[in-house]
Amino acid sequence: MRSSVFRPLGVFLAIAASAALVAGCGSSGGDTADGGSGDGIKIGFVNGANTEFHTCLLKSIEAEAKAEGIELLSANSGQNPGTELSNIEDMISRQVDALIVQTVNVDALEGDITKAQRAKIPIFLTSVITDDASKILGAAVVDLKQVGALDAGWVAEDAKGASVEVGVIAGAPGAASELLTGGFKDALPDTAKVVADQPGMFNRAKAQDVAENMISANPGLDYVFVANEEMAFGALNAFKAAKKDVKIVTVNGSEPGIEAIKDGSFSATVANSPAAMGKLAVQNTKTLLGGGTADKIAQVPIQLITKDNTDQAPQYCIE
Repeated sequence: MRSSVFRPLGVFLAIAASAALVAGCGSSGGDTADGGSGDGIKIGFVNGANTEFHTCLLKSIEAEAKAEGIELLSANSGQNPGTELSNIEDMISRQVDALIVQTVNVDALEGDITKAQRAKIPIFLTSVITDDASKILGAAVVDLKQVGALDAGWVAEDAKGASVEVGVIAGAPGAASELLTGGFKDALPDTAKVVADQPGMFNRAKAQDVAENMISANPGLDYVFVANEEMAFGALNAFKAAKKDVKIVTVNGSEPGIEAIKDGSFSATVANSPAAMGKLAVQNTKTLLGGGTADKIAQVPIQLITKDNTDQAPQYCIE
């Protein structure tokens, strides 16, 4: 359910990720010795889950914090809103100077921000923003509707005006997934008919099951939009087993995803880099915390990647 206070824009695939993930508060301190001048800053990062996106986001934040000479504490909420709030409280007790939060879901943010405000600790958001930006230090976001629209644009161009059948494999129910799939469906041409729309829960096996049922019920399926590449590989397995040539458009831009574009397994993906998001989050948190000038609401670049421009795909994850 969408809160009236918060407006989600971010990665998708990131907010409503697969369940049964590791919860609890683990911490790591950034090595400030070989980094830049962090001026003794201590930042707490509360991550939402352990999907590839979340893991790569953490790696980027850790690397940039070290480069900036910032001490970093990190915790993972395992997709549990209650754990997220506990992690926020723990970071407050450890006297961090600022919080960076990749939330489990939009509704969890109200409690997070209230806790941080009471403790007078600024909070910087990744993937989502609040309608009342005065409550946060800043945010690094992705326009999810535009992500979906870019994939729809590729379908429209490829179909060349022909009547086609399209399937949608969404993530988990929630505002973020709705923005992503809504952006895709709204941008489809009138000649493209959505014949199936089911959640894959950001899980490869679940998405494969969904795709198997989808192609069985709709043997004439031409295209499928899949809300992240992990699920897209599951859908690919289903279509191969059914000996059906369904064109897959998806989201992420990970290394396996780009390879799938190169070998023709996927037709298009929209690259939205957690490496870029994490770096931007740390840089802007430090700058805004120190009273410097930076975009309070910073947009993380996105790019449609096809076989014609795989060399332009941004780095997805820091090794």
